[in-house]
Amino acid sequence: MTKFLQAILLLSIFSVSINAQLYKAKYNIKLKKDKTEKILVKYDDIEKLFKFRWTLYHNDGLVLLRSYDQIVAQNILYLGQTNQSVRLELRSRAGGFNSLPYIILKFVKFDYQTQEAEFELFLFDKQEQIDLKFLAKEAL
Repeated sequence: MTKFLQAILLLSIFSVSINAQLYKAKYNIKLKKDKTEKILVKYDDIEKLFKFRWTLYHNDGLVLLRSYDQIVAQNILYLGQTNQSVRLELRSRAGGFNSLPYIILKFVKFDYQTQEAEFELFLFDKQEQIDLKFLAKEAL
């Protein structure tokens, strides 16, 4: 019986590790204060612009300003805590899709010497319908 339980446990751990890797693409982004990262999101015949920048870093908290599809939001992301990332759905729920494509933008590190924040952007897109194009960074 113990061999059976060990096999079940091993299979469940293996399954979790595979499911954790379901993102289609991962990008590393370094950004200085008030520099705007622009990403063109394309699907079908639609193009939408995702923009984000950070304005303040204090006590391991980073103030992130973002906009997508004319919706503007502000988040405070903290290093080493649960609110270290934001999730953004790339298509509307009205399309009747079971699994909507989305991105997760995760605050990874702050470099005091260069005054840059480092992010990881994960694209989750099971049906492979999204194409991302990184545009040039710009200052405000």
